Amino acid sequence: MDSMFEAKVDKAAAVYSPLALKVYDGLVLKFSNRFLWQCPSDQILALYNRYISSHHLEVGVGTGYFLDRCVFPDASPVITLLDLSEHCLAKTAHRIKRYQPVSVKHNVFEVIPSSVGAFESIAINYVLHCIPGTMMEKASVFDNLKSRLKPGGVLFGSTILSSGDTAHNSVSLEQEASLTHRGWQTISDAAAQRLMALYNRKGIFNNQNDHLDALTRVLQQRFNDVKVRVHGRVALFVASDNALK
Repeated sequence: MDSMFEAKVDKAAAVYSPLALKVYDGLVLKFSNRFLWQCPSDQILALYNRYISSHHLEVGVGTGYFLDRCVFPDASPVITLLDLSEHCLAKTAHRIKRYQPVSVKHNVFEVIPSSVGAFESIAINYVLHCIPGTMMEKASVFDNLKSRLKPGGVLFGSTILSSGDTAHNSVSLEQEASLTHRGWQTISDAAAQRLMALYNRKGIFNNQNDHLDALTRVLQQRFNDVKVRVHGRVALFVASDNALK
């Protein structure tokens, strides 16, 4: 990884200061997800409840919101947290201390040591749209994660796509026919596009060219069974070499 690329990775991780993490749940997971990215956090939580295992690797841990709320298959899961941000690792480890997670500071663009272990499930949420590079360059992350996935294990996650890939698939026909809804949709779309452009200029996001077809393609090149759906501006994906449920 060259020095300029590494600097972009470090810049994206540096956003998660202790102050930022204090407001993250409310600002990102509750407000932005619902009103700007149009994918309520319950949609992401549903991925956890369906695909998480008792031997799990969490990549890009944020505040631990989803690990704190999801339902594990048993009461004593083995959880490893992997992130480049020490602040995120500390915040999440404290939040889910009842599970006694193991924390690993690591850059997902680099090969993950075998000493970290192998896992039945790996989650990577809201990481891809932050890290630099084209989707083909970001695909090396999937290679690194798959190397830590047990045979038949499941990789799942979510990412915010560029402004060109949206789907208002949570909206009913009655709502679409409503002038009030259409007006709100226009305002929401404009606000989301402006915020996304700002985040990309500041290096918080790096998703100008993150498109659904490219994401689907790099997953299908690495896994036998892939499911991707778009909710609002967010792609929700699941991948495995075994047939998915």
